[in-house]
Amino acid sequence: MNYDIGIIGAGIVGLATAYQLSQRRPELKIAIIEKEKRAAQHQTGHNSGVIHSGIYYKPGSAKALNCRRGYQYLLEFAREHNIRHDVCGKVIVATNEKERPQLDGILERGRANGLEGIRKIGREELREIEPHVNGLEAIWVPQAGIISYKEAAQKYLELVQQQNGEAFFGMKVADISINKQEATIHTNQQVLHCRLVINCAGLYSDKIARMTMPELDIQILPFRGEYYELKPGRQYLVNNLIYPVPNPNFPFLGVHYTRMIDGGIEAGPNAVLAFKREGYSRWDINSSELMETLAFPGFQKIARRYWRDGLGEMYRSYSKRAFVKALQHLIPEVGYEDLQRGGAGVRAMACDAAGNLIDDFLIERRPRVIHVLNAPSPAATASLAIGETIAGMAMEMVG
Repeated sequence: MNYDIGIIGAGIVGLATAYQLSQRRPELKIAIIEKEKRAAQHQTGHNSGVIHSGIYYKPGSAKALNCRRGYQYLLEFAREHNIRHDVCGKVIVATNEKERPQLDGILERGRANGLEGIRKIGREELREIEPHVNGLEAIWVPQAGIISYKEAAQKYLELVQQQNGEAFFGMKVADISINKQEATIHTNQQVLHCRLVINCAGLYSDKIARMTMPELDIQILPFRGEYYELKPGRQYLVNNLIYPVPNPNFPFLGVHYTRMIDGGIEAGPNAVLAFKREGYSRWDINSSELMETLAFPGFQKIARRYWRDGLGEMYRSYSKRAFVKALQHLIPEVGYEDLQRGGAGVRAMACDAAGNLIDDFLIERRPRVIHVLNAPSPAATASLAIGETIAGMAMEMVG
């Protein structure tokens, strides 16, 4: 089992990396190693499907640069391969006077990131776009849209397999050993020998990284985002995408409304600590993973900093009425009976031992290995740009 490059993880970032490598160097033998039976089963498959514009991110950051470049790549790819998508636009809504200055800051950031056509709109124009929204003013973001990331990821895989790539499903990585000649990936089924390993393991990226970087002081914290869905008779309340002004003191965007490419309207998500790295239900618990999270000094510092917000998010997880109240902030007409429980996803949030959440994409290189240690939202939108960046690093390393 000899390969040029072994990629661990068949989520959208791992598959985009494999695709970019196979397009540039079709002769490379690429192995994609995935512990699940199919591709895109975790963060990619539980994604709400929003095409992000890049409006929120710090100008010059890896998030901002990759999102803007990846946005163009994604739309070109979707058009070329008939991936379902719709550039429908979104509104970011200020519902009180306190939020107006923050709206100005978001607008300024968006313009610094090169977004054209974004603009402030008043209450009347907001009502024309989203008639049921309660807002003083908003930012109109024409670039935002929706897509099936699962379809995009599947197409990346298909195109890799048409070149020189193979995918191994149901294969879990147990260890990686490195020497001057090669990297060896030990799995529950067989051993693969590669010139280079690329770790795109998402929620388990830190555990894979420690196989070759035992000194790593970053840990993945799993945060579950839970959604409700508007019942069919009330879906007219939302036309496209409706977002609040994010809480500047909390590292999430807040509950919002999303029209989905498969139909229907999602409302959410909240952000609660998952008691299992792949825990999509409130009742999913892995005691060893939970204790690992709770014992991590970085998490303890974050818990002290955000405990009030965290309790509110946890309360909304168990109280539908509290969740509805949060959603009424944007659309007062939404009632308790209008919502039914929807899906959930788990975000991989990288945190260091000092309690700093890593706010940007983070990729580390070591001899014969590349570790993608942090690829949060907008990684799906930016997947082809991130894949291009990693492919460039890989080609430098394998020659």
